[in-house]
Amino acid sequence: MGGVLGLQCGAALTTRLYPAVGPAGVVTLRLCLAALVLTALRRPRIRVDRATLGITVAAGTLLALHHLAYYEAVDRLPLGAATTLEFLGPFAIALCGSRRVTDLLWACLAATGVVLLSHSGVALNVTGAVCAAVAGCCWGGYILVGKRLAERVPDGRGLALAVTWGALLSLPYGVVQAGTRLLAPGTLAVAAAVAVLSSVLPYTFHLEALRRLPPRVFGVLTSLEPAVGALIGLFLLGQHLAAPQWVGVGAVALAAVGATRTESGASAELDRAAA
Repeated sequence: MGGVLGLQCGAALTTRLYPAVGPAGVVTLRLCLAALVLTALRRPRIRVDRATLGITVAAGTLLALHHLAYYEAVDRLPLGAATTLEFLGPFAIALCGSRRVTDLLWACLAATGVVLLSHSGVALNVTGAVCAAVAGCCWGGYILVGKRLAERVPDGRGLALAVTWGALLSLPYGVVQAGTRLLAPGTLAVAAAVAVLSSVLPYTFHLEALRRLPPRVFGVLTSLEPAVGALIGLFLLGQHLAAPQWVGVGAVALAAVGATRTESGASAELDRAAA
């Protein structure tokens, strides 16, 4: 939940940066500053085995692609709509990992909420919708890869390397789009806040969550992002919701709570059986 809230608050804050550096510039600043902070905190070792290096590179690549696609979407769509379409990736993970009827019911309830949230009566920008869908695919892939990274490197050093690699990948795009405007003091100050809110804290929280939760449950819990995005868009950006969208907020939240309680109950039964 801390990761979800940080991501959406950071996304709302980035709207101040778009006029100055554009979406690619935002991604470059966010990842570069986050890489500096995480490297200073975690002090990752460069020498890792080949398998761990491959997972780290894959995670960093997915992060960079997700960020570039997501911020292009947010630049063209309301925050709630962009996040709703992005949720299709985690929803697919939740659906594919389902093993019980109740799992499918919670996932379907979350999907219903997503449909209601996307109902605004206004035609969506096609390019923005495609970018949001690409971001969803990358985010779904990151959930699977991030799970393996969290298991192999549980202390966060792998995350620091992954974010650093993602920053290097995004750097050429940011420089081409924004140039020296990336170094403006006011821009750097806002970007630092975005990096902490949208990268350092959320991805640290996400790795800790992925160590403790199955990818399916993590995927359903991230279904709260559309609801949180819609609320952040309302309170911070003045993007109002229609009545069906408010119903969608409630449906998505209920699905997330239900999936968590179901998983907790199943874990408790397994513990009792083992005892």
